[in-house]
Amino acid sequence: EVQLVESGGGLVQPGGSLRLSCAASGFTFSNYAMSWVRQAPGKGLEWVSGINSGEISTYADSVKGRFTISRHNAKNTLYLQMNSLKPEDTAVYHCAKYGGLSTWYPTNVYEYDYWGQGTQVTVSS
Repeated sequence: EVQLVESGGGLVQPGGSLRLSCAASGFTFSNYAMSWVRQAPGKGLEWVSGINSGEISTYADSVKGRFTISRHNAKNTLYLQMNSLKPEDTAVYHCAKYGGLSTWYPTNVYEYDYWGQGTQVTVSS
């Protein structure tokens, strides 16, 4: 069965950094595009960043220049390096598996068929 397990969240001061990890199992990880999607308190899902099987990455405007997505296929692990964190980055961060193997539409959250439980990131002084 497909499993996605996030880790690495926590409390950090504005301007600080965190690295999130997503351990994947139950599918051929290297074949699928993956994304990070977050949900802030009282808000809906917001797509943050994605990376496809060719390791082409893309980012929401709100995090460009601050966040870096990467993957280590041999470890079946997805990462999100978050720098220069802001209070508005506070959210539960989920990793998600894209549901197809052909055309990739990274920002469409409805195209992701499996989701991790999420890890809490709180940015506060």
